[in-house]
Amino acid sequence: MALDAVMVRALVSELQDKLINGRIDKIHQPEKDEITINIRALTDTFKLVLSASSAHPRVHFTNYAKKNPTNAPMFCMLLRKHIGGGKITSVEQTDFERIIKFSIESYDELGDLTTKYLIAEIMGRHSNIILCNQDMKILDCIKHIDFTVSSVRQLLPGLTYTAPPAQSKTDLCDITDTVFIDFSQPTQTADKAILSSVAGISPLVAREIVYRAFGRTDIACCALTDSGRNKILYETARLAKRVRAGDFSPCMLVDKSSDRLMDFCAVEIKQYETLARVIPFESVSDLIDSFFSTRDMHERMRQKSADLVKLLTTNIERISKKLVILQKTLSDSEKKDKFKMYGDLLMANLYSLTQGQEFAEVVNYYEDASPSVRIALDPKLTPSQNAQRYYKKYSKAKTAEVEAAKQIKTAESDLEYLESTLASIENAETDSDLNAIRAELVSEGYLKRKTNLKRQKQPQSQPMHFVTSDGFDVYVGKNNTQNDYLTLKFANSSDLWFHTKNIHGSHAVIKLGVDKDVPKTSVYEAAQIAAYYSKGRGSSQVPVDFTRVKNVHKPNGAKPGMVIYDNYNTVYVTPKEPEKDGKNAE
Repeated sequence: MALDAVMVRALVSELQDKLINGRIDKIHQPEKDEITINIRALTDTFKLVLSASSAHPRVHFTNYAKKNPTNAPMFCMLLRKHIGGGKITSVEQTDFERIIKFSIESYDELGDLTTKYLIAEIMGRHSNIILCNQDMKILDCIKHIDFTVSSVRQLLPGLTYTAPPAQSKTDLCDITDTVFIDFSQPTQTADKAILSSVAGISPLVAREIVYRAFGRTDIACCALTDSGRNKILYETARLAKRVRAGDFSPCMLVDKSSDRLMDFCAVEIKQYETLARVIPFESVSDLIDSFFSTRDMHERMRQKSADLVKLLTTNIERISKKLVILQKTLSDSEKKDKFKMYGDLLMANLYSLTQGQEFAEVVNYYEDASPSVRIALDPKLTPSQNAQRYYKKYSKAKTAEVEAAKQIKTAESDLEYLESTLASIENAETDSDLNAIRAELVSEGYLKRKTNLKRQKQPQSQPMHFVTSDGFDVYVGKNNTQNDYLTLKFANSSDLWFHTKNIHGSHAVIKLGVDKDVPKTSVYEAAQIAAYYSKGRGSSQVPVDFTRVKNVHKPNGAKPGMVIYDNYNTVYVTPKEPEKDGKNAE
């Protein structure tokens, strides 16, 4: 992730605005490498997260609460002792590194006012959270680093805190009009050369510098002319000027094809062009919090839904193979009329045939020119038995055609249902959403019902609710059962119904109430919502059909969520994630 020194600079600026003179209220340690600090500022309260996770170190405000252990760990107890109730007097970025230092005034056991320093080092697997006294002696740290871990720098209680070794690079903030970047390595790409010479930027930012200079990122050093090198130097200096001025544009990158979170940055990113959605944020802290909470939610949902995804994909593969076999059976049954014709021709020429023949050459009076046709025979059978053999083939093919057509219709319906359910799982955001899908699969016979002696009542999953810019309520089903409820029970006949055309997705409904005239903007926004909660989320120009609910019908015996509709219009939209509202369908 791009939590580089540029991102830290933007984050520190935000922390300074909100935390200076704030009082530390509560300290918790929900994870072995993460602490949360509740801070009371002049007009507000904040929950600050400091994580030294090797995979995802970070510092940011959060609104999410994790479960804390019953007994606080030793490091948490030490923090409570030394900085509990303390006042934050400054928040700084050490040099231009990924290090944030909080200066905290608090009273010691003797009642003397002292200054402690809480230092968050955001450096991948070397990340740490360190508490120092006013002489920069380490009181403790969340990870102890001794000689067995690092021979260069130890972090242990009692030692004097020293900053990480400086890199032999030029800090981005020190760059003015010129900077030396070594482009002499012919096999090296330009972005790698920038990373080797400029400190404080991530690979993402280095590629963005190259993109701003050339409109592409895959430029080799050997291909650079003097003009090209000057372009890179100019873009690097321009970025440095923005960072020094505190001109940040935090944004999150989302893969359009898979809706997967890709990265985030303190400046706008253009290098992915149409491959990624760029979501702007006003707050750097909100960006980091949203990124990690969303990704954690997706990861948690992915783990909890793994068994459902496996069940559905297994059934989808099985039905797909079955459809191939049925289609072949249906194709083979097209020969049935030829079998009947052969039986008729053999019966008409019994007088000229004898047992033991391997084929019969007879006149085909079914065709105008009466050509001769060769019919294969079984030498062990009599001519009459051979004719009966072809009649049986005809009868068997005719029966197979009818049965195959029926089974194909059923299999296609099952496949449609399973794929739509799989799409619902991808949109699930809570445990209750997954539980509703499980209950639906149990009722449809795809899952066995678990018999629990003590059943805990699960909170019922409710359809999502949004409001258009014109004030119209839009409701969206989270699964097939909710889709049926919205369309067939909750919605009135005059309400507007939306669904992606030939793409699996949720049903969406605009509740009209007294006002029956829906502005085009609301129709377009509802279509964008329907497209977002569908398999077409990562595409552009997604076709969405909409019609009055009275034109939507559920065939007898159809599976949950399966409907047919007529008298509809189609609008093409680019999916857009809507802002959620707390209101649910009742």
